[in-house]
Amino acid sequence: MKIMIRRSSDAGLSIYVPKKDLEEPIVESEYESLWGGWIKIANGWVLDLPEMAGDTPLPITINAKKRGENGKDP
Repeated sequence: MKIMIRRSSDAGLSIYVPKKDLEEPIVESEYESLWGGWIKIANGWVLDLPEMAGDTPLPITINAKKRGENGKDP
């Protein structure tokens, strides 16, 4: 799914999912740099992010893969 990741002034990092009109803060991540691991957002979704350079500028629109229930692969 296409998502936009941006840095917000109050919540740190957040994502926006255009097809769902959903904006949620990122509450946990596998890696500090985000890229190549998973992130968890406030509504409980776990998304796998692609490998990218750690200094990739934000905001950015990327393709992410949503994991199944409880963070397990679908």
